[in-house]
Amino acid sequence: MRTKSENQETEITYKQKNDEIECVIYRNSVKSFAPHTHSNHLMIGYIEKGQVCIIIDGVNYIVTEGDEFQIPPNTLHEIKPVDGIRYSMVVMCVAKKEAIEDSDISLIQETILEKPENAYLIEEMATDSALSPYHMIRKFKKALGLTPHQFQVQCKVRLAQRLIEEKHNITDVVYEAGFCDQSHLIRCFRKIVGMSPTEYINSIQKDD
Repeated sequence: MRTKSENQETEITYKQKNDEIECVIYRNSVKSFAPHTHSNHLMIGYIEKGQVCIIIDGVNYIVTEGDEFQIPPNTLHEIKPVDGIRYSMVVMCVAKKEAIEDSDISLIQETILEKPENAYLIEEMATDSALSPYHMIRKFKKALGLTPHQFQVQCKVRLAQRLIEEKHNITDVVYEAGFCDQSHLIRCFRKIVGMSPTEYINSIQKDD
């Protein structure tokens, strides 16, 4: 898949190796990714060209050509180019479950992960964790780096990705992933994946 930006060609390719490993290749990219996490996945990256700024828990790290990096599961991070300069990198997401010490928050996380498309209200989470909504939100963000709502939206987008990979059309994905409408899906998808659902469809390469 090739999308044009600033009159230069940028290529982003998703390769699904198996249920445990996904590889994402960025060529000549200037894409930025807002703060997010990878639940139960270890992220391993290699910079082929240029450099990127990785912000982990508020700390900036500059990784440059030839450098490798790793981001553990459930770690809040964002990625952006340095001074708008284009970069090329390869990122591999490897399934790796990492337990959360707080059992109440772990239960809420697993409930969302199992059925992200379902409505799971803050009041219900608070009841399940035997905490007030305020304290539950604070503990959740401290453990996972995101508020429960942000985590729910992220999980809905991850589900939408899987559904798209299974050849579902966008209209079906909207409702099966629990979004209000197509514009809501597109807006959230762009923020987390860095491209529209249609662009994502064109970027997928399945290994035989």
